[in-house]
Amino acid sequence: MPYTSSHFPIAVLKLSTHGSGMPLVLVVDDSPVDRRIAGECARRAGDEVLFAASAEEALDVLQDDEPDVVVTDLVMPGMSGLDLISEIRSRNAAIPIIVITGKGSEEVAIEALRRGATSYVSKACLLRDLEETLYRVRTRIEAKQLRDQARQLLRSSSFQFELGYEPDATQALVTFVQSLLESVSFGNQTLIMQIGIAISEAITNALEHGNLELDSSLRDQPGNPYRNLADQRMQELPYRERRVQVTISLDPQRLEVRVRDEGPGFDPQKLPDPTDPDCLLQPSGRGIMLARTFMDVVRFNEKGNEVTLIKFRPQE
Repeated sequence: MPYTSSHFPIAVLKLSTHGSGMPLVLVVDDSPVDRRIAGECARRAGDEVLFAASAEEALDVLQDDEPDVVVTDLVMPGMSGLDLISEIRSRNAAIPIIVITGKGSEEVAIEALRRGATSYVSKACLLRDLEETLYRVRTRIEAKQLRDQARQLLRSSSFQFELGYEPDATQALVTFVQSLLESVSFGNQTLIMQIGIAISEAITNALEHGNLELDSSLRDQPGNPYRNLADQRMQELPYRERRVQVTISLDPQRLEVRVRDEGPGFDPQKLPDPTDPDCLLQPSGRGIMLARTFMDVVRFNEKGNEVTLIKFRPQE
């Protein structure tokens, strides 16, 4: 089955035990327009939506409801989005939090990721990116809910995978890794979810930018040329025969993930500075920024076609 744009690269499952049977998303934003846009994106993703016009109102909502995902602005009157993230994390370590970033709030967004936010979406790109980001975050929850609880404790293990353009292959691999991490109590649910996102972004970059040689600048052009070109190249030589090699090594002290593509590579020295707040609003570099935020080590080989991600076991 071809790797089509409808699976690019997300598996969509069902979630939630709410009465409607749909996942419940809490949208927090003081702007009525942005609340409406975010809510519409969530509904298009198949979610039920609750709204809050402030962080204080969101905390009141959380006393009565248990949303599956929180989508929050960072800059709001009164209690800030950062403080809201900290408060939510003190109450519930597992709930995913997607932050909305605007021009001028990029540094705050980086701090939000450090405090436990799961992902971010630029306010200027809500219509383009929020629905897909909700899918990505939700698949992490769904995968965890579907895991077998009776696993043998792993002390040391190494695995090798080869991916082409098979639908759901990235999610299957990420689910497997998260299962391993849970089996050795590697960290809390938020940490394991963040590691999964970092691995997913690295594999996606290898598939799309490495093997398919897609330019991120195409994302901002009308007519969806990015995915159209991806669909075309997956049927053409040499792109269709390229694979991504993923090596997973896990012991009680650290996780190491190596992702290698078969593309021409690039100069890692030309990567944008991940500490530069302007990077959050660029069409490229998002995956690397997330990986460097969530992992302890991110390094490329000289050719630029292999990235190594390392996460050390948190101190208890």
